Amino acid sequence: MENYDAMVTRQRKWMLYLLAILVLGVGFAPYPQIFQGLLLGAAASLYNLWLMQRKIKQVSEAVVDGKTKYGIGTLSRLTMAILVTVVALRFDEHFHIIAAVVGLVSSYIVLMADFFIQTFIRDKKA
Repeated sequence: MENYDAMVTRQRKWMLYLLAILVLGVGFAPYPQIFQGLLLGAAASLYNLWLMQRKIKQVSEAVVDGKTKYGIGTLSRLTMAILVTVVALRFDEHFHIIAAVVGLVSSYIVLMADFFIQTFIRDKKA
């Protein structure tokens, strides 16, 4: 469980760094609509990542205790994705829809990057 907590913390840090970069992009880049869409999607993606990690921890603790726990928040995460899409479509003068969708998958990109980096580091030590 200690490794899981460290991984969760590391992945949240990467997402927060990404959000900080996107905030800078909104403020200083010549394409604010795209960065606002990316920021909207990435913020929702961070929420979805947090929700998924929390649910996975609850399920694993329930398994250890011999209890039953159903679901890992898939419906909540899908609802958030739909909400982001609706907001991006409704306020299309502020949010670029494709950028918002790309922002929604940013947590999965961070997860994969974290996996490859940690695998590389582990292989380097061995």
